[in-house]
Amino acid sequence: MRIACLLLACLTALPAAADEGLWPYNQFPTDAVKQKFGFDAGAAFLDHLRLASVKMPGGSGAFVSATGLLLTSRQIAGRCLTALSSPQHNYFQDGFQAAGQPSELPCPGMDASVLLNIEDVTRQVKAGGQSLQQRNDAIARVEKDCAAKTGDVCSVVRLFSGGRYDLYRYKRYDDVRLVFAPEYTAAFFGKERDSISYLRYGLNIAFLRVFENGKPAATPNYLKWSGEGVKEGDLVFSAGNPGPTGRLSTAAQLTFYRDAWLPAVLGRLQPRVQQLNTFAAAGAANLQAAQSTLAALLSEYKSDAGKLIGLRDDRLVTRKTNFEGRIKRAVQADPKLGADAVKVWTEVENAYKKWTPFEKPYQILEAAPAPGSRLFRMARQIVRGEKIDDSGDPINDAMETMMLALYLNELVPLGEKDAPLKPILAGATPQQAAEKMVKATQLKDPAARARLGKSGDPIVALAAALEPAAARLRKQRDEIIGTLEVTAAEKIAQYRLLLFGAADYPDGTSTPRVEFGTVKGYLDRAVVAQPYAATFSGLYYRKDNEGPWQVSQQWIDAKTALDPVTPLDFVSTIDIGGGDYGSPVVNRAGDLVGVTFDGNLESLPVTYLYSDEQARAVHVDARGISEALQKVYKTSELLKELGVPSPRGTL
Repeated sequence: MRIACLLLACLTALPAAADEGLWPYNQFPTDAVKQKFGFDAGAAFLDHLRLASVKMPGGSGAFVSATGLLLTSRQIAGRCLTALSSPQHNYFQDGFQAAGQPSELPCPGMDASVLLNIEDVTRQVKAGGQSLQQRNDAIARVEKDCAAKTGDVCSVVRLFSGGRYDLYRYKRYDDVRLVFAPEYTAAFFGKERDSISYLRYGLNIAFLRVFENGKPAATPNYLKWSGEGVKEGDLVFSAGNPGPTGRLSTAAQLTFYRDAWLPAVLGRLQPRVQQLNTFAAAGAANLQAAQSTLAALLSEYKSDAGKLIGLRDDRLVTRKTNFEGRIKRAVQADPKLGADAVKVWTEVENAYKKWTPFEKPYQILEAAPAPGSRLFRMARQIVRGEKIDDSGDPINDAMETMMLALYLNELVPLGEKDAPLKPILAGATPQQAAEKMVKATQLKDPAARARLGKSGDPIVALAAALEPAAARLRKQRDEIIGTLEVTAAEKIAQYRLLLFGAADYPDGTSTPRVEFGTVKGYLDRAVVAQPYAATFSGLYYRKDNEGPWQVSQQWIDAKTALDPVTPLDFVSTIDIGGGDYGSPVVNRAGDLVGVTFDGNLESLPVTYLYSDEQARAVHVDARGISEALQKVYKTSELLKELGVPSPRGTL
């Protein structure tokens, strides 16, 4: 009787969200999907999806032909486009279109890996011992033996915070070449304005090709192109590599993120974004200088603002608290765990309350000093004896002065104990001091950087003066919450594994997962109904080709040829993470219907807790891709390889 009650408690503690889950291939809830949708996503379906999908640096992709052609998102191909650009050809801005296979360009440092097999190696790893070093040694042995035996790339994945270890074996392709990428304005239509909203109108795709022994690789496991696309309510699946998630975070942690961490982050980012926007609007040279920094800060601002919006919705924290309570009761009822096991939640709550007063100075001095300043980042790297990590682009003095002045203004209220600024300011205002420091620094000269010590340069001297307080806060954080974060996550993950087993999925680990959901519109935060699909007509409706809503001349010329009701982007309830950019979306037949490139603003809080009420993954529609390839870019060979029929007179 007690066991039956415990099982009932476990079942009621399970997440209630409909399409939740970042599922490992060897743990996909086939029965649950069959019961809800009447579709059997069996071994053959999952194996084909796994073997057609690839893991790439920063994201995902999928084969779409038998000769190594690979579809991903343009942001995944962005580094390749930048590396291949020259003063004569700015592929990052203008895009790229190979005339044929001989014209496909090698992407430096890019690879693509196919997951061949998963093996549970928990017993082998845990037999090596209990300490971290013993576990790491055991993992290294398992990986080495696998690689020696197979010749493949082998990686042990730690799941459920060490409750389970799986060995992933990959076939890696190191020769990846660029085939096609649209121009920047088409891929990121609306730029930062639209990136925090939906509807979206981006052709955010790229085609690459993997080669083996100098020839296009044979890839018989590929996704066939769907000509039918999707409609509202369709069941869809995605194969990606979702990045780390925080779904083991406790209610106390979510409260800390909501009330302390995120408000402090956003309060610091907002003035920087505002000033950089004003600076960039002053002219083309300013825009070029500020573009990459502004894009990075805006991306961070969007992500953190979305998380805060979600956390301020009382329903999310209440759901987390209720779910947590059910887990606690199940843990207490299990004789293997007992009442003492639930102390972990109280320990976490007390630790975060103790740490909260230190969070803002920790951010300013240690976690994120001088956001937007390349000079301060290099200065800190010199002080810490780290390798200087910098793009090498020219330093813009006005922009650096602006970022440093903002930072000095943040430091002043901390007081001389944490921020000894008197000798640095020497009676000057933060603005005056920043101007003087930027003018005098040697950090702008790559040759001079190598000769700099921890003194003799004003910005290096500033970084050195802040280092003792930064080190002290770093140590405090580790003592109060740092170690506890790890141990608490391990305990909670292992409690859930013991209670739920395969019915619960592990947090994201940037490794291959399969996800599912339905194509579905939603009501946004303003209670405005957003349809599931955005069509070409909406793209041309935007702002008469002004501001961020600009397209190239070839898109203007193709306007009358394009079918205005063809979907370009669509949304679904698929549960995604950051590494899912570029992941394929398939229908019940396993045919490709889209590619993932973003989530809406309301999806950002699912880092902590999934909800399908408003959170949506955003995908480029396969119908929109083929329509653009046919009528804008006229890529007859590429369309032929994809198996997309070309309407007569189109090409």
